[in-house]
Amino acid sequence: MQSRSSSVKSVVPVQGPILGLAAVLVPVLVVAFVMLYIVPDFGERFFAWPISPLMSSMMLGATYMGGAYFFTVVLLTRQWRYIWLGLLPITAFAGTLGIATLLHWDRFVHERLVFQIWAALYFAVPLILPVLWYRNKRLADHADGERDGEFPQLSRWAFGALGAILTIAALILLLVPEFMIPLWPWTLTALTGRMMAAMFILPGLVGLSIASDGSWSSARFLLQAQVFSIILMLIAAAIARDNFDWSHPSSWFFVGGMTFIVVLIIYTFLAKRE
Repeated sequence: MQSRSSSVKSVVPVQGPILGLAAVLVPVLVVAFVMLYIVPDFGERFFAWPISPLMSSMMLGATYMGGAYFFTVVLLTRQWRYIWLGLLPITAFAGTLGIATLLHWDRFVHERLVFQIWAALYFAVPLILPVLWYRNKRLADHADGERDGEFPQLSRWAFGALGAILTIAALILLLVPEFMIPLWPWTLTALTGRMMAAMFILPGLVGLSIASDGSWSSARFLLQAQVFSIILMLIAAAIARDNFDWSHPSSWFFVGGMTFIVVLIIYTFLAKRE
């Protein structure tokens, strides 16, 4: 028998404030993707700060495009059961970038409009989104519904283990980026290391959430967004291959790890239980 709290997401609509936030974020994320991934030279001259090398820029752009995909799902489905699992990991992503901004304030180009948008988002979203999540969840807790399929047990264990590894790596990158810099496949600074922390804590917490919840409806669009982002990251690795130190095992570990996540998600889609 499924618990009431875990079954209610199937009939509750997404509240208006979350839809409004999604409507704002989608175009912002798409523009950021274009600046950082499609025309990174333009982004280096006009983004919130000049990100280098190319791989770091394209990594963040790929993450933004995955976010644009997810928030488009929010706008199109408008159903709480499809999106609730992703909102707190997104809060952690935004909060980590907000912390990085404060710690490296002098690295940003404050007079640029893009920086002002950056600062507004990463200082406001970590405060606003958990409140909106809680308000919508309270509605869900008083509704009835049914779970829509279950994750294979192997997938739940794999996502849980992967989520724990990524979350730990993200915390190390956030707290002591100097420890990770010499181990990284391409050149990092303390700021880009903390930026990587944000990009790792997002899938890390998603993996832990999937392992805990196990509901297919709660995670399938999240996983689609993850696959979209990771494929873009693998393409970026091919384009920016000169940024990598291919004599270092971490370069192969990075590419192999990203490929493993894609394979795991594809396996989960094929093996899910109704």
